[in-house]
Amino acid sequence: MTLPPLLPWKEIHARLPEIFPEGSANREHSIWEIAAKTIFVMLYVGAVEGMGAWLRPDQVTRMTDAQAALTSADDRAAWVPVSMKSSKGLNIPDRWYAVNTRESIRDDTIRYALLQNGAVIDRPVATTSSAGRYALQAEFAELFSPDLNEATFIAKAAAWREKHLNAGALARIAIVRKGAAASGTYELVTFPNGETRRMATGPSADISKAVVEVFAPKFLQKPGVITLSESGNKVVARDDELAKAIGLTIPADKSLPDIVLVDLGPAHPLLVFVEVVHTDGPVNDARKTALLQIAEGAGFAPQHVAFVTAYLDRASATFRKTVSSLAWGSYAWFASEPESLMVFSGKPLQIEGG
Repeated sequence: MTLPPLLPWKEIHARLPEIFPEGSANREHSIWEIAAKTIFVMLYVGAVEGMGAWLRPDQVTRMTDAQAALTSADDRAAWVPVSMKSSKGLNIPDRWYAVNTRESIRDDTIRYALLQNGAVIDRPVATTSSAGRYALQAEFAELFSPDLNEATFIAKAAAWREKHLNAGALARIAIVRKGAAASGTYELVTFPNGETRRMATGPSADISKAVVEVFAPKFLQKPGVITLSESGNKVVARDDELAKAIGLTIPADKSLPDIVLVDLGPAHPLLVFVEVVHTDGPVNDARKTALLQIAEGAGFAPQHVAFVTAYLDRASATFRKTVSSLAWGSYAWFASEPESLMVFSGKPLQIEGG
């Protein structure tokens, strides 16, 4: 069997963030070291679509630096049957991973990351079978050719994403990349009533713009913007007339969140406090309590007040860092997945299918 060209695992690791940019599903497990070493072993044994070989996750655990340095076709072919032997009583000095790591390789890296992103294919195998099950998708494997220069690799990676990732995944990546690459001195935010305001550019401004232009008309019947602030508590817009109409007194201090929305559609207006989180500052329990006091002072009962923490992307380190502190009875919304709303219910809900 002709084996594919082999790129050192560290160079594979360096290419993965370009193939799976910010916004990619399960990105963390698609670009970490285990993913790079898994791809390396797949290439090493020829587990590539159309080549007839398939990988077993425990083969990754059995690789060593010494074996990885043996890159001739004969060395690689000779290692394949050795790597498939029973592990009973097997001692492999300096193996890459412990035996029990195979489940993490199979689930976290292959099934829920590389396979879902179209980088790996699988075949049906009986649970009792010792045969391999996984292989690299053919065009994905080509992204690790040692002959690719940087410009060619970047172009091929973009072409692979366009062809193999679904429309939702591509849209999510585009939104996140736009936020990371924002330039200029300001961007224009269009309010529900058609008015516009300028905000200084930056990731937080991108999220705020999405909240006002996308979230508000999507989830509120008749939305209005009472206040909109930038990082540093600079007020971009403040509608005292609208606030007065619903009986809300806007504090002059820094206690208000980044955005205060109102839904004038229900019989009793719904007040929506939104915290925009690029680095920190979600709606936690203490913040929720403070905002409830402001709302109750204006005559808004808790059932007429909602709390939202807005992020750029669900896969971001910021969300992972702050999700454990989000208050029960609040929501999380992601600009990269604007059609959905994450609910942190503070009361029992009926489980629904679909």
